[in-house]
Amino acid sequence: MSELRIPLPPSAGGTPAPGPVRHPTIVLQGLTKRFGALTAVDDVSFTVEPGMIFGFLGPNGSGKSTVIRMLCGLIGPTAGTASVGGFDIVRDPERIRERIGYMSQRFSLYEDLTVLENLSFYGRVYGLRGAGLDVRRDAVVELVHIGDRLGQRAGTLSGGWKQRLALACALIHEPRILFLDEPTAGIDPVARRELWDLLFELAGEGTTLFVTTHYMDEAERCTEVGYIYHSRLIVSGAPRELKRLPGVTPEGAQRFEVRCLAPDGASLPTRGLMVLRRMPGVRDATIFGDAIHLLVEEGVSAAALRAAVEGNGIARAEVRPMAPSLEDVFVALTHAEEAKRRAARPGVVA
Repeated sequence: MSELRIPLPPSAGGTPAPGPVRHPTIVLQGLTKRFGALTAVDDVSFTVEPGMIFGFLGPNGSGKSTVIRMLCGLIGPTAGTASVGGFDIVRDPERIRERIGYMSQRFSLYEDLTVLENLSFYGRVYGLRGAGLDVRRDAVVELVHIGDRLGQRAGTLSGGWKQRLALACALIHEPRILFLDEPTAGIDPVARRELWDLLFELAGEGTTLFVTTHYMDEAERCTEVGYIYHSRLIVSGAPRELKRLPGVTPEGAQRFEVRCLAPDGASLPTRGLMVLRRMPGVRDATIFGDAIHLLVEEGVSAAALRAAVEGNGIARAEVRPMAPSLEDVFVALTHAEEAKRRAARPGVVA
């Protein structure tokens, strides 16, 4: 995840022109956490640059929340090191907590207090008083557009408005690093889009965002993503780079998208899926919305796929080559990792 650096031509005096030095905002080196016999995080290393939206993905129980708790200085590592904003998570946890914002997947503010009372309370927790508190409170209210809800009790807000309030409280003390643990879980698509618009605005102003999510469309919006599986970091990088990994579309294979249409134009992906999964040369077939994503042998043609599904109520099949989606990336990496784990178990045939 190192930054690409292009050599600059020497200046007139023969010395390269100096540029600003950029230090990573978050650095993990061999970070490990064990709870007794359970290894929750195993030798994880990556860096997050300033102003980046870093998406941290993985199944439930893979170690995502444990990594965040260590980075926020809430629990110490068993081994390895990490720093946040230049401060060591073991030596300087208080300094870290003063400089970060945290927003959890579950609404954790005071439901019996109003929006204004929650903002004021959290501002005071972070040491804001008087005019300074008023200025910051007004600023976050304007940022998340919650001004018309100030007198409403937090417990009566809808899911999307609760998340706006939680984000405002996390930002009240102007942190430059923001941790968001599944911030859009359980809210409607419009509220999700609006929340992400706010996150893009924050990143554009230089705030570093560390986001966990299960939504692939949100992962696509991240500058870089890391994928953790069974406590180990499998891969990290920009989404476009991950889609080009050789294991995602293996040598000798290709990807197609197929849409199966009835005579009236209705989509019939389930019917087409059953046919395609039985077809020789098809390695994987999965429904994505109203289409089917296929990984097939190199010798399988679009015409052969079309011929296989047309008929039996399917009037027409639209077949086109496609690049892998980010979900395809993580499915391929998960299958590869599971194959390695099976091969490592004595007496288990991979």
